[in-house]
Amino acid sequence: MAHEKNHDYHILNPSIWPLLGSVGAFFMLFGAVLWMPKQGGGPYMFLIGLALVLYVMYAWWSDVVEESKVGDHTPVVRIGLKYGFIMFIMSEVMFFAAWFWSFFKHAMYPMSPNSPAVDGVWPPAGIETFDPWHLPLINTLILLCSGAAATWAHHALVHENNREDMKWGLIIAIGLGVIFTGFQAYEYSHAAFSFSGNIYGANFFMATGFHGFHVIIGTIFLAVCLARLQAGHFTPEKHVGFEAAAWYWHFVDVVWLFLFAAVYVWGG
Repeated sequence: MAHEKNHDYHILNPSIWPLLGSVGAFFMLFGAVLWMPKQGGGPYMFLIGLALVLYVMYAWWSDVVEESKVGDHTPVVRIGLKYGFIMFIMSEVMFFAAWFWSFFKHAMYPMSPNSPAVDGVWPPAGIETFDPWHLPLINTLILLCSGAAATWAHHALVHENNREDMKWGLIIAIGLGVIFTGFQAYEYSHAAFSFSGNIYGANFFMATGFHGFHVIIGTIFLAVCLARLQAGHFTPEKHVGFEAAAWYWHFVDVVWLFLFAAVYVWGG
């Protein structure tokens, strides 16, 4: 009785996952540094680190799901999880703010070979930009529809406890996310400029490429939620994992709207 739990907090047992995750991230970074100048062993070290990070992600989140199933996620713990995810999204906002800053800086103050501060041209001479009103606009509509489907799934669970509608909302959101990724890959394959050799291409591919990477992560996030739904998880009262996935997906939507308006329309 002296050790009986009398609070709403979850006291975690010692875990190996933070250490293994750090080791995997170190191997990824070190391997990438060796890979860029084509030093021997770089790609293999990077892939080993990536595999370790992916394994840690799977194992660690499996533990979190199990903790939820056995009742460790009390209302107080769920609030903490939500606050933590909100802070994570805020860090992602600042990550993309850096790429927008770089793009706006070079667009408003373009450099030229003869004068580093004046008489520059944006986009740089010889760059043929994408027409924003064709494939980029289609991708915008696809991602917005996907976000609407995720909202439908959230409403079906929280307000109606309708698991069938939630399932179809997730299926539609995931499918549209996959289509978006395919269209973006098609767009990249037809780009009239490259990543290297010009600041426009570097900014374009870094900003839109990292967004595309986030779309892939968000699609996997929603797919995991679909698998958990099929396994009987989530209730109208307990669905932090799905709520986090929906928040992340809407964040991806908003970032794309800014990319479309700033990079494709204004910047082109």
